[in-house]
Amino acid sequence: MSSRCNHADQIQSVTPSAQGCEECLKTGDRWVHLRMCLTCGHIGCCDSSKNKHATKHFHATNHPLVQSFERGENWRWCYLDQTFL
Repeated sequence: MSSRCNHADQIQSVTPSAQGCEECLKTGDRWVHLRMCLTCGHIGCCDSSKNKHATKHFHATNHPLVQSFERGENWRWCYLDQTFL
C-alpha cells in the first residue's frame, strides 16, 4: 500500500450529481455512506453498502479519487494508490 497519492493533480472542481447514490435512487435501494468522485461529481454508495456503487464507478471510469459526501467528513481516497490524501 502506497503512503502517497500520485493522482492529486487530477482533482477537479465538481458539482455533486445527486444528493444520494445515483444508482440506488434509480432502483429505490438504500446505502450506508456516500462518496463523491473528484473527477466528475458522481455520487455513489460506499463499500459498506451492498451495491458499492462508488467503487463500481471507479472500475467503470478509472476516475481515481473520491471524497466522503457525508456531513462533517472531509477525507479523500485514491483507489489507484490505496491511500488517503
